[in-house]
Parts: sequence; C-alpha cells; structure tokens
Amino acid sequence: MSDRSPAHLCLLGDATSVHVQRWAREMLARGWRVSLVTARPEPIDGVEQVVLPPVRRSADWLLRTGAARRAVQRLKPDLVHAHYVTSYGYLAARSGWQPLVITAWGTDLLVTPRRGAIWRWLTAWSLRRARLVTGDSDDLLAVALQLAPNVPAALIHWGVDRTRFAPVPWADKPGFEAVSLRSWEPNYRIDLILHALAQVRRQQPDARLHLLGGGSQEALLRALVEALGLQEAVTFHGRLDDAGMAAVLARCKLSISVPESDATSVSVLESMACGLAVLASDLPANRHWLKPGPLVPAGDAEALAEQWQMLMQDESCAAALGTANAARIAAEGDRRAQMDAMDAHYRRLLAEAGARS
Repeated sequence: MSDRSPAHLCLLGDATSVHVQRWAREMLARGWRVSLVTARPEPIDGVEQVVLPPVRRSADWLLRTGAARRAVQRLKPDLVHAHYVTSYGYLAARSGWQPLVITAWGTDLLVTPRRGAIWRWLTAWSLRRARLVTGDSDDLLAVALQLAPNVPAALIHWGVDRTRFAPVPWADKPGFEAVSLRSWEPNYRIDLILHALAQVRRQQPDARLHLLGGGSQEALLRALVEALGLQEAVTFHGRLDDAGMAAVLARCKLSISVPESDATSVSVLESMACGLAVLASDLPANRHWLKPGPLVPAGDAEALAEQWQMLMQDESCAAALGTANAARIAAEGDRRAQMDAMDAHYRRLLAEAGARS
C-alpha cells in the first residue's frame, strides 16, 4: 500500500444487497478504495466489481473458489472483508488473502451449521481463517466463538442513517397503520402477520398493513390476502429504496417483524429510529433492543394479534414505545458511529499486518 494511495478494501458479497451497497458507500466516504467480488452484480458508484459465475444452489459456492481466488489475487487489496460466512466467507478464506474480516449475517451461523456435519465444519474452518469476525448481536458472536473459540470478534451493528430515518409527529400519521419491512420469504412469516391482521380486524376494522421487501412468496401471500378477505387492508409495495421506505414508515405507527430466527434486523432498527412502536419475535437479538412487552413468541399469531390490538386501543402506549425506540437508536444505533468503529478495526488490522511483514 502506497502512502499516497488510498488503502484498498476488497469486499465479497452480493452487490444486490442494500446492506453491502451501504457498507461500500460508507467506506468510500472514509477514504478507502473499494472493490467488490460478487456472484450477484449490481452497479455501485465508485466500486470496481469482479463478477463470479452465477450461483443457483448452495453447492455452487464450493465451485467458485478458483474464480474468487483469481479475482482477489488480481485486485491485490490491502484487506479483504467477506459478508456471509457460509458463502463469501468461505470463498474469501479459500483465497488465502490476509488480513481477512468476515461478517456473520444470521442464518449463516444460526441455521446453516445445523444442516449437517459438513456445513458445521465448513463454517468453523472459514471463521478460523479470519483475523476478525463481526456480527450484529451477542448471540451471533457467541455462536461464532463456539465454532472458532480463538477468533477475535467484535460487535458491529449495521446501524441506521438517522438523517433519512427519523421520527415524524405522531399526530401527522393517518389512522393506525402497520408495516412489515421483512422479505417475503418463509423465515420471516409474513403469512403469520396476515393471519394476525385478520384477527385484529374483527375488533379493529380500520387496521391496515403495508408490506415492503419483496420475495419468492409473493404469489402465495397475495392468494392468502384474498382468502382472508384483506384486499382493502393490505398494500403490497415490494422492494423500495431508502426514500420510499422512509415515506411509508412516516405514515405508520407500528412495525412488525416476527421471523422464526434472526440476528439484529436493520429494518427493526430503522423502524425504531422513525419512532414507531415495534412488535417482534422473542429472540435474543430483539431482547437487546426492545422491552419485553412488544416481544411475542415466534410463530404465535394469536399473541401477535393480541399485542397489535392492544396498541391500537391504547395509542398513548404505542406512542410512548415509539419515543423510547427513537431515543435508543440515537444512543446506540447510529450508522455513522458504527461505520467509524469498523473503519478503526480495518486500520488496526492493516497496522498489525504491516508490523508482521
């Protein structure tokens, strides 16, 4: 690395992921040269991309090691950072390039290693080759340390852009509308939210729900909305950019996130930052951010409906939860502070690598 040129950070991850896009932009803003090795390309201003052959099934990742290694060797970065342990983390580990940082996303540690011994071995092997492993919840890092006991680990949240996601006056919101920002995939249980809404509307016929995120279950969910008679109560928005998300959040008073398993959800943090009340699955990552009252057992539509209806009946309680949520994000969830911390980790690793050479 030249003293005159910016340090070169090579990310491995899905360019289609808003989280990877945001990470790249944050590091560009901090003076890094950023490149990206990806199997799912999408343009990101200022970021050179090397595109791997497409990945259509999990086993395909094992076949991309040579292409990923050649890509990293050609780029010759100062530091490599892979997002998602069991895909890009494995590819980065196989490249042999150091220093290596790996960020766990959730399912890669909470679910995939349980699929069998080979997945557990692959996950642990990848983690052991990192100079630093990051995750956005204590339970996620605990699993990482169970699999790779001696790996350095750091808690880094994705964080919220509080210039974009900020509270609007409660009185300016129309009615009592709810939103789900989670993807339309099986783990996120959008079907359960719809069943809960059907129960709520028996007592609160004005209840409405906005669905953002998009995903493979769209046809099934649209059919369920029709079967439950919720056509007038549910709006399908699909994937929106940050401005579109913020506009929907500005009109809503409640955000709902009830996956079966999860690490810290950026969408939960963004909802909190906007001053919404949040109902979420009773999972370790959510316990860190939310009080016990708004937490419901995963998979329990009746419990969700009960809490939803209670907040509609007592808006002062919902508003108080929203105010507390916004204050919590201001104190602990600001993206700028989190990315500053990550930048410091990067520069420490570069200094340590220089001392070793």
